[in-house]
Amino acid sequence: MLGTIRADGWPRVSPCEAYIVDGDLLLGMMWQSKKALDLLRDPRITVATVQADREPKYGDLKLYGFAVDAPEPQRRQAYADTLFAAINWRPSEPYHLFSVDIARAGFISFGENQKLLRWSRQTGIEVLRHPDAPKDEV
Repeated sequence: MLGTIRADGWPRVSPCEAYIVDGDLLLGMMWQSKKALDLLRDPRITVATVQADREPKYGDLKLYGFAVDAPEPQRRQAYADTLFAAINWRPSEPYHLFSVDIARAGFISFGENQKLLRWSRQTGIEVLRHPDAPKDEV
């Protein structure tokens, strides 16, 4: 899921597919979509994984940062190729493509491999006490 800020200041939550391409997190959007226009006006962004299972296998990830327009033809081609390999479809121009400049992140997983992590540019990775952990355990 993608969080942006609407022109009236309210938050907007939208579905969005994120792909890692050549080490960058990229988000493609329909041309002139509301979420893309939000990001062109105010680049602050939140990206969060969506869980639909009582026992999530991969945990929850939240990213906070800034969307950066990605107009470079070779980057757009690499994104389109990645998308085609994943879902057998490629976007046609024009479309918006943004990379995500990550400022902060949080991750939590449950079950046997429970973890609670936080990362920022200033502090790096921090291991926190998981809410389900015994009181004497981190």
